Amino acid sequence: MKGITDEPQYSVSFLDGGTALSDVINNHIEQQTLSEKSAFFVADLGVIMRQHVRWRTHMPQIRPYYTVRCNSSPAVIEVLAALGSGFTCSNKSELELVQSHGIPSEDIIYNGVCKQVSHIKYTAKNGIDLLVCDNEAELRKISRCHPNAKLLLQVSTEACNPDDEMGITFGCSLKDCRRLLESAKDLGVQVVGVRSHISSTCDDVQVYSHAISDARCIFDMGEEVGFSMNILDIGGGFSGSETQLEMINCAVMSMVDLYFPSSTGVSIIAEPGSFFVSTAFTLAVNVISKAVMGRDCQDQKQSELSANEEPEFQYYMNEGVYGSFSSKLSETVIAAPSVHKDTSLDLPVFSSSLWGPSGDDLDQVVDHCLLPELDTGDWLLFPHAGAYTLGQPLFPPTDSTPSPVHYVISSRDWVEMQDAGVTSETTMKNFSWIPYFLGSCQTEAALSVPA
Repeated sequence: MKGITDEPQYSVSFLDGGTALSDVINNHIEQQTLSEKSAFFVADLGVIMRQHVRWRTHMPQIRPYYTVRCNSSPAVIEVLAALGSGFTCSNKSELELVQSHGIPSEDIIYNGVCKQVSHIKYTAKNGIDLLVCDNEAELRKISRCHPNAKLLLQVSTEACNPDDEMGITFGCSLKDCRRLLESAKDLGVQVVGVRSHISSTCDDVQVYSHAISDARCIFDMGEEVGFSMNILDIGGGFSGSETQLEMINCAVMSMVDLYFPSSTGVSIIAEPGSFFVSTAFTLAVNVISKAVMGRDCQDQKQSELSANEEPEFQYYMNEGVYGSFSSKLSETVIAAPSVHKDTSLDLPVFSSSLWGPSGDDLDQVVDHCLLPELDTGDWLLFPHAGAYTLGQPLFPPTDSTPSPVHYVISSRDWVEMQDAGVTSETTMKNFSWIPYFLGSCQTEAALSVPA
């Protein structure tokens, strides 16, 4: 495994020969001392590129605009930029981050719901014209601070599951669109398209069909008011599975062919986030303490259990909901981890819960799972940890910094991605860092990247 460095922000390691991701994780765990065991991520950039290939295969007519708030790691931004993705940003910090990587302003959408005036002025100063708007107050702010903006009118979509709190939708209603379009015309602000807000928990592909049907109505309204609209943003909600992509593409493209045929010149875009990064990251955490509970007396900690009581274990980890598991605070279900140690298939498993280090009642990461008995110092691995996990620790303070990320990619992934045609003329313009990587670690011969 050879290390390479692209600036002080992060480094990437090439995996040679038979080196696997598990070997990288083992290596980083072994390097940690007994007294200082810190949580860390390992990210396989090859997974991101393979997800991009899947997108191109199943959604060839829809350009992805990556949701930066999902995972703002610089390596992720660089890889997706090199693959030709656009970017959606929700605040000034994300806009600055994306622009620092040389992303053209025309490939950036500012989709913050409630925008600060200073952030709108930043977009105006830096030539970022595509902004999302869903109410008259925002429209008036934009008209004052960025009169040359090109707006995507955000429209609410029906909830996939009315009982799902995470299914709350944003955007103006269909009946309010004409009023907003007329207000935009009066204020001299250009409306160039429609954006549908679709929840990340949505699993009903028909929601996309209904969103496109509504968009056609809004396009017609816009034409009547005097706008020439040419962008249809179908939003997010992509889980990462090929089955879902195939179903969405089938539902979406049949409606697009009906309402937005190629002769209309309308560009179709979408906003995948978790789709690209979720499976690329693995989080390794350390067990720092444990408590043994009786199954029938969970409110009382006991040092001894009777012979008739099956133990239940509470494990405390060095990461919690105020750090890398912050998505749990928004009701996201954290999947049970795997145990990083040799365990016999016959080893008994026990009801267990996993907690962060704060001691706060809210700092419960996994409510219930079955695990063999663990000891302090054991490691747990959380796969699919790439979405909404990397950021500054939240209140209350945890005396910790964000968990470090160790990036890897295999030489085989480079070759396979290029053989698959990822590096077209459009995407190659952003691939200036690839030769630098190869030159930095002197692995040209090992990789044999095609010209």
